Amino acid sequence: MAKQLTHLTIDGKTTDPMLSRRSAIQWVLGAVTAASLPGCTSGEPTSKVPPSQPPAGGPPDAAPIGQGQEDASRLATTRPVAGYGTDPNLVAFHKPGDIWPLTLSPAQKTAATALADVIFPKDNLGPAASEVNVPAMIDEWVSAPYPIQQADRAIILPGLDWIDIEANKRFKKPFADLADDQKTAICDDICDPIKAKKEFKTAAKFFIKFRGVAAGAYYATPPGWEAIGYVGNVALGSFDGPPEEVLKKLGVTQTVV
Repeated sequence: MAKQLTHLTIDGKTTDPMLSRRSAIQWVLGAVTAASLPGCTSGEPTSKVPPSQPPAGGPPDAAPIGQGQEDASRLATTRPVAGYGTDPNLVAFHKPGDIWPLTLSPAQKTAATALADVIFPKDNLGPAASEVNVPAMIDEWVSAPYPIQQADRAIILPGLDWIDIEANKRFKKPFADLADDQKTAICDDICDPIKAKKEFKTAAKFFIKFRGVAAGAYYATPPGWEAIGYVGNVALGSFDGPPEEVLKKLGVTQTVV
């Protein structure tokens, strides 16, 4: 069921079929935006992100006020800083796994590919999710060391394992090897966290999280933009204000000319 990754042409350049680190980071940023959109959460808190605040009393190695820059520099070079370090260099090209190890197992990646293609199949609006490397972005997402991604990892990895277990339980095959109607039968049971039966509540939480991350990846690609009619930043010769139908829907009137 998993589809082969294909070359993409972006800005006139043909990309490698493997997802570049730069593209992955760009998709991660897009997924952050998509995940915050209405409908991308289950309505229940799935994780709590630790607040970005210094520990009570301040950093234990903080230099006294007025101490020379030389001492601060010495501390910075001799004492390791807790945390995950600096962000990747987005200008340089990195191969997958250069900065942080990718963590999806082959079985999890296959399940992720099949599930992403159920959610975003190839149709008249655009290519399938696997054709624009959505599974590769999901692997990058759950492998990143940041708090939000680590919280999602705790939901997505067990969820991918569960969907194979459930497929084998019902149909004696891994999820990726099921017929389309069999895949749909499982997804129908977990696609709505409110209507899901009690035994599928945890799986529904996984599905909503996975769908949000996959949507962020899909709609951060040029084919995804085209699917929703997004044209990007385009210079306009003039701007006549929001369309009338938008103003009508929002119940507001254009007052600035």
